[in-house]
Order: sequence, then C-alpha cells, then structure tokens
Amino acid sequence: MGAMGEDKSDDRVVLQEVEVASDGKRPAGNPGPPKQVEAAPADAAHNAKSLGSWARRTGYKSVDSGEVNPSPAGAPGVRPGALGTAVGMGIGNLTPKPAAAAAAANPPVVAPKVPVSAGAGAGAGAFQPVKPPPGQQPIGPMPVRDLESGHAHAHAQSAAPSAPAATGVPGPFLPGRRGHDSLNVSGVQSSAGTSGPLRIEPLRMDRSVYKDSGEMDNMSQSQGDDDYMASKHSHIKYEIREHPGLVPLILYGLQHYLSIIGSLILIPLVIVPAMDGTSKDTAKVISSMFMVSGISTLLHCLFGSRLPLIQGASFVYLAPSLAIIFSPNFINIKEDRFKHTMRELQGAIIISSLFQTFLGFSGLMSILLRAINPVVVAPTVTAVGLAFFAYGFPVVGTCIEIGIPQFLVVIFFALYLRKISVFGHRIFQVYAVPLGLALVWAYAFLLTESKVYTYSGCDFGLRNNATAVLTPSCQKQMTTMKNCRTDANNALSSASWFWFPYPFQWGVPTFHWDTAVIMIVASIIATVDSVGSYHATSLLVASRAPPPGVVSRGIGFEGLTSFLAGLWGTGAGATTLTENVHTIAVTKMGSRRAVEFGACVLIGVSVVGKISGFIASIPQVVAAGLLVFMWTLLAALGLSNLRYSETGSSRNVLIVGFSLFLSLSVPAYFHQYSGAPVAGVPAYFQQYAYSGYGPFHTKFPRANFALNTIFSLNMAIALLVAFFLDNTVPGSRQERGTYVWSKGRTARNEPSVVKEYGLPFGLSRYFTWCKWIGL
Repeated sequence: MGAMGEDKSDDRVVLQEVEVASDGKRPAGNPGPPKQVEAAPADAAHNAKSLGSWARRTGYKSVDSGEVNPSPAGAPGVRPGALGTAVGMGIGNLTPKPAAAAAAANPPVVAPKVPVSAGAGAGAGAFQPVKPPPGQQPIGPMPVRDLESGHAHAHAQSAAPSAPAATGVPGPFLPGRRGHDSLNVSGVQSSAGTSGPLRIEPLRMDRSVYKDSGEMDNMSQSQGDDDYMASKHSHIKYEIREHPGLVPLILYGLQHYLSIIGSLILIPLVIVPAMDGTSKDTAKVISSMFMVSGISTLLHCLFGSRLPLIQGASFVYLAPSLAIIFSPNFINIKEDRFKHTMRELQGAIIISSLFQTFLGFSGLMSILLRAINPVVVAPTVTAVGLAFFAYGFPVVGTCIEIGIPQFLVVIFFALYLRKISVFGHRIFQVYAVPLGLALVWAYAFLLTESKVYTYSGCDFGLRNNATAVLTPSCQKQMTTMKNCRTDANNALSSASWFWFPYPFQWGVPTFHWDTAVIMIVASIIATVDSVGSYHATSLLVASRAPPPGVVSRGIGFEGLTSFLAGLWGTGAGATTLTENVHTIAVTKMGSRRAVEFGACVLIGVSVVGKISGFIASIPQVVAAGLLVFMWTLLAALGLSNLRYSETGSSRNVLIVGFSLFLSLSVPAYFHQYSGAPVAGVPAYFQQYAYSGYGPFHTKFPRANFALNTIFSLNMAIALLVAFFLDNTVPGSRQERGTYVWSKGRTARNEPSVVKEYGLPFGLSRYFTWCKWIGL
C-alpha cells in the first residue's frame, strides 16, 4: 500500500490506488503507473462554489498539520499507522513505494480490521476483518463513492472476466476524529498473502440515518459530537452568513428576543426593589437594559466574535450585585438609597469591564484559553443557576396559587408540548417563557378584578402609608394583597410614553476598590461562561470553531459592552446570554442578520416608556416563577458542556461533583459564620447580606468585605476548585474534552472562515499585525 501526499499542482485530491503483494512487489497483472481516481477538493477554500455545496453537506474541514485530534468517547477514529500520517491529516494522495522501501516501511501484517456498523451485525465501534465472499478472489480496487453525488461507481476493475464484480457499498456514517479533518477508511479487502486496496472517503453525514424526524432537537448529543457537527447542516435552517428573506428576518429576529425575554427583564425586577427603587425606577432600568443589550449585540455581531449571540445582563453578575446592595455601606442608607447604590454598581462594573477588555485585547485570553475546558465550564455555569435556590420557591410561596402555576405552565409548555408545531414552528418550546408569562399574568389579573384579594375592613390604598394603623388581621391580608394583586404597583401609569435612556442618568459613578474586585471576579466567571457559549454556538451555525484570536476579540468586546452597561447604569454587566445557545438549537436559526435586526428593534423599544412600565408591573411572584425556570435552564446548560468530555470518567465525575458540592457548602459556612440575621433584609436575601460578616477579619474593613464576599459566591468557589483540579490532575485531551479551536493560519487561508469571523468592511487588513485578537 502506498504512502500519501498532496498534489500541489492542482486543487484536487488524487487517490492513486495500486495493489501490492505481501512481499512489497507489484503484481504482474497490474503493470504501469498507478491508476488515478478523482476525488473531492483538497482545499475547499480555493473554490467558493464547492465550499458552499460539498463542504456544507459533508462537514469537510482541512488542517495544516499532522496533529491528530481525539475521537469522542465511543466513536471509532482513524489513527495514522500503516496508512501514513497523511491519513490523519485529512489529505489523500496515495503514491506507490518502491518494493524494498514498501517492505521495510510496511512489514507483512494480518488482515487489517475496519469498523463495522451496527446494522451489519456488529456493535458500535467493533472491529472485524473484512473477507471476500466464498469462492471469490480479491479483485481490483473497490468502488469509490463519488464525493459530490453520494453514488458509488465501480472503476479500475482488473479481475478476470469470469470473476464476479466486487461490491463495496459503504454502511452508515462512521464518525472519525474531532474536527472533521480526517478521512474515513471504510473498507479493506484482504486474503492470505495479499493486502487489498482501500476505499478512502471524507467524513459524511448519512441523512437517511440521522434525518430530523422531530424526535430530538439540535442540542441532543446521542451521537458523537463529531457526527453531530457534520449533521448540523441538515438541521439548521439558516447558517451564520445566510440572509433570510424580509419576512423570515422579521419573524426570526423577534423570535430570538421573545424566547429569552426572561433573561432581559428579570434582573431589574430583582435588584431595583432590593435597592428600594420605585416602580418608575424599575421601568427606567428596564429601558436602559434594552438599549444596552441592543447596542452591545450589534457591536458583538459586527466586530466581536461575530457569532449570532445576544448580549445582555447576565445572571453571573446578579449575586455580586446583591452582595454590594446589602453590604454594610449601603444597607443603612435612609435617603435616596437606590441612586447611591446604583452609582456604586456603575463604578464597579466600569472597572471590571476595563479588566475584561484588557484580558481580551492584550492576548492573555489566548493563553488562558488553553486552561478552560468543559470540565471547568460545566460546574462554574451550573453553580450560577443553583446559587439562587433561596430566592426561587420562597418567593413563589408568598402567593402559592399564582407562583406554582407560573413555573408549572412554563415547564409544561417547554417539555410536554415541545413537539407540537404550529405552521412548522414549535411555539410552545420556543416561546415557553412569554406564553407562560402572558397566561398566568392574565389569570392573576382575573383573580384581582374578581375581588378575590379584596378584604372588607382593609383598604389596599394604605399599603404605602407608613403612618397608617392596621389591625393584625389586616396586616396579614395586606401582605397577601401585595404579593398576589396585579395592581400592587403603578409602574404602567407612572411611566411616560417616550423616555430616552442616557449615560450617567443616576449621577456620577463612585469607585471603590473592594466592590471593583468583586465585579472583576464576576467578569472572569462571565468570560468562562462565554467561552463555552462560543464553542457550542459555532458547532451549530458555523463551518468551523473560531480561532483563539477571535475568542479573544469577542471577550475584549464583551468588556466594552459591559463598559456601556456601567455608563447607562443597568446594575449588571453585559455579556453573552447562555440561554441564547438553547434558543438557536431549538429555533434552528443561526443567521446573525436575524439577531442584528432584533437588536435594532430592541433599541427602538427601549425609548417607548410604556412598554418598560408594562414589564415593570409584573408581580414579583410571577417573576419568581419565571426565574425558577430560567435558573433551571442555566444550570442544565452548564452541565451540558460535559458532552464534549468523557462523562463516564471517574476523573471528571469527581472533579465536577466535588466542585459543585463545595460551591454550595463553602458559601454556606460563610453565611452561617455570624449566626444572627441581618436586620431589614428579607430572608431570601440573607445569604448576600452575610458577606460583610464572614470569617476574614483584618484591620482593613474593605479587604474583609471583598474576601468574605468572593468566598461566599457559589460560582467563584466552583471556578477555583474545577480550574485547579482540571489543570493539575492528569488526563488525556479526549478525557478532559479539551475545546477544539481552529488554527489561525488555516482559518486565514479559508475564505468561508474569513467571512464568518473576519472583521467587516475590510477592516481585517488593518489588524494583520495582531493575530492574537483575530484570524
């Protein structure tokens, strides 16, 4: 069998096939030069049309080195051995060796084994020798599948006329190595004393096997992530660079934002009342959140990672913000506490955003990226969702007849009705949050209007009157009315029709190093979260994962967008919304044009004050029911990152389990250290108020606050433990599930990758000197 090399004079890959006997000599019946069979393009980057058809259907990806990426667990891979290292490189030029060299390089071996599909009677990943039918001698080269049409054609038959024709119809798709840059050796014929020819194919997707039957959505990983990568093109409706028509653009653009509306509106509904802000203040923060999210998303899609990811206030920043809100320096402020606290949050977010910007644009992110793997990302993101268990059901229970139906309806829509399609759209799965919100809110409104929460002898108009004297019975009923009635606040009536959010609307930010350090830790965790989102999204919508430089550029722009959040005063930094990955997988819309259109709509909505006032009037118990679902989804998405690693590995199981346990147990120790509850803080916020009273006691009060707060954050403990263990405990790249990023040099030579991740308007040519933040 010959070695393999690349024909530099053409843009094609040439398979030169020749039969070689076990002694390394050419059979007498096959004189002359080897036959040449035209195969697929070696580098689809030189042919845009080919890249749009052949590479899109097969998931073909070339590499520029001999590095072998590991196969996913349980998936048979191709290892460079007797075929030469070139097989592992994904190139396919078979050239004969001289007899002596062939005999020395490839000693006689027993019949090679090839993977046999389950349909052929073998288990997944089993290896069995392929033998010719009884009474039939090995004959000429087996059929080579035409790479464009998918049909098998026989060629170069050198057998005697009486010999039956060889058949070599390949079985179902067999996944190869991670990254889809390998060739699949799918058939070898052998007999005593001879080594038959090989049929070599690029990895492809058998649509008859993985046809989307509606039984699984795009995030399903019942297949290996390699064949999932190859099959994504058969699932996704519009890829990253595709332009939907006007109607689909509007439909899917609005769909993206409606499906994750909870992530955009729920943080202001939590933090503004915690700062003693009014309903009008809540409406203004929501308007500011919409504007910052729209601007940030446009910047990220145009100049950042260029993936169709929505930027907005992340739940990563919620716990640090609550710790600052209930810190000893702000909990006792009696006058205008909302503005004083918001200005402190603004200053902390601005400093943390500058740190994140430096981390991305300095190139340090490219170095740090080598140590961030799924085993680190999974427990960190999961801890963010699990951290708010003390807020979820305790608030839902304040009006149990509304709160429990809220999250039950959302779960029922998202799970039990997820396969129901209306006009080809799974509306219940995509719009579970807005539909559930509308339905339960209407139900609560009917209860309010039907006088269910109207009690004789207890005037609801006295709810904000601090001097009113209420009977014990009325006090209890007043609490029920505040939690259950939909007219508990006047956000809608007090909001103006048009209001333009502007920077420094709450005053000049204040800067203190202790709160800034807390937010810097939050920005690091948000960076780890974004790395996992970049990788998962690229598998869904792009032809390749982004190079490390593009990831660094994306993180740098996330720092800039958080800087905008600090200027406008949203109370939380702006980063990639992890929930958006699930939305893309469900809606099958990967075009960044739809996300950009939705961002423009969001900016327009931000100036309509009545819309923000309407959202601010959502009852707190309804918001808590939605948060139960959102935090559940966030925790689940965090754990889903483990699908890129060997989830059954005892190493990974212990690291993830130990990280999650300590992420709950260590903060509990800090919360219980002082013992007595903090006066004036609701029970479900007590864990954040304890941050100033932990075990760290030095002569520097601000240092005490910073250390006690950081070590009481669940996500910070999960990141520290997982990062240390994953990077010190030995483990293979396959076992750890190391994220595979595209190589910069290869990406720069492929026009499709340049169009997907390169800067627009030809700006890339001005930044060729800084490869650490680009292609």
